[in-house]
Amino acid sequence: MPIGDLGLYEHALRHRSMFRGHVTTGTESNERLEFLGDAILGAVVAERLFAEFPDRSEGFLTRMRANLVNGKALADYAREIDLGRLILMSDNMASSEGRDNQTILADAFEAVVGALYLDLGFGAARRFVFRLIDQLVDLESLSLQRSNFKSLLLEFVQARGWSQPTYTVAKEAGPSHDRRFTIDVLVEGEPRGRGKAGSKKQAEQQAAREALDALRDDR
Repeated sequence: MPIGDLGLYEHALRHRSMFRGHVTTGTESNERLEFLGDAILGAVVAERLFAEFPDRSEGFLTRMRANLVNGKALADYAREIDLGRLILMSDNMASSEGRDNQTILADAFEAVVGALYLDLGFGAARRFVFRLIDQLVDLESLSLQRSNFKSLLLEFVQARGWSQPTYTVAKEAGPSHDRRFTIDVLVEGEPRGRGKAGSKKQAEQQAAREALDALRDDR
């Protein structure tokens, strides 16, 4: 789909340093488009995660979205499309490595998403963001590597004065070179999560993650 309003994209690339020392209305830089793009990004990523993880809780989806739209992630998307060299900024800012500044890159990326939405609609903004996520992020790996779920579960129960979770092997199957473990985690004596993996450690992590989601849903 061809770009319609080039002026929108030029506006999206205007860093506020361009206007330092000038009398302005506060609308000359990309900050308004950044505000809009932030909201569009949140909706687009939420839609993707909702479809990608149909069996996961609201808490999990919220944490995953935060990982995909934080400053570092947005700056990585901007670097992928070489956005830094296109940002309009003061000479002083450019000479002080402003073109690779995480905040400047992230803000410009949000502004470009806002411009895409206004110019070509929500579908175009969605396709743009989805393509970058697909190029740069392994969603399944991110869902597993985000944290040490056993530690998070332990912190959760300790904060409530409960006893430590216990992990039990519910099932062990397969030949010695390809074992599969099924691990249950008990919280206050009740099974709250189950994990299945090729190692006990991985299965325990999955069980702890499931228990955390269940316990957070209970609140």
